[in-house]
Amino acid sequence: MCLVVLGWQQHSEFPLIVAGNRDEFHGRPTEHAHWWSDAPDIVGGRDLQAGGTWLALHRGGRFATVTNFRDAQLPSPKYRSRGHLVTEFLNSTASPVDYLNDIDSAKYAGFNLLVSDGTTLACLSNRADGVRILAPGIYGLSNALLDSPWHKVVRSKAALEALIRNGKVNETELFRLLDDRQKAPVDEVEREHLPFETAHAISAAFIVLPDYGTRSSSVALLDAAGAWRLSERRYDAAGKRVGDSAFAITP
Repeated sequence: MCLVVLGWQQHSEFPLIVAGNRDEFHGRPTEHAHWWSDAPDIVGGRDLQAGGTWLALHRGGRFATVTNFRDAQLPSPKYRSRGHLVTEFLNSTASPVDYLNDIDSAKYAGFNLLVSDGTTLACLSNRADGVRILAPGIYGLSNALLDSPWHKVVRSKAALEALIRNGKVNETELFRLLDDRQKAPVDEVEREHLPFETAHAISAAFIVLPDYGTRSSSVALLDAAGAWRLSERRYDAAGKRVGDSAFAITP
């Protein structure tokens, strides 16, 4: 994922609200969200290049999502795929904190990982120190540390807060939140060695570029009875909606 916003213990009906966009090169092979044939208790999209995933749920009620950390580090084959951090948590019986503490962060390029068993929500980045257990609140994550004040993160957190405050938490409204194509003001764009047009485009929550952009949006809702709903919406390179899927997990 390249944008995730979460409401944790902020809503009486949905103790955990997750909305995220997966931004990726359009040429990278991907399977849309489905129950996996080789891991039948996991539901989510799948990266066919490395075999992992960016966001998924386990039938037992576990959730995880990962984002890359944008830094100057070059890709290297010595690193494991960050998508396996998600699947290995889902298949584990360890608590979120124990699982995160056991990760050998040096084996991965920069990452931010969020995991939950429905009772605890925790975060680990190998660009920060230690595991963080998240207190109730609204959080935003992109390709920097949790709650870094990027334009897309600030806007998305404010939008989620408004939905919770106004009693409008549902898939329709959360997908509308994720479809925010408002770019940052020109004077706030951080180029980081990127062409200006690219840097400006990726400042939006929903990215549209010829070769790279928002491939899918995901909404996951955990209700007070412990049931999960997962919805995915997919887009083509022009940012046009091309498909939807929905799944339910009951305790």
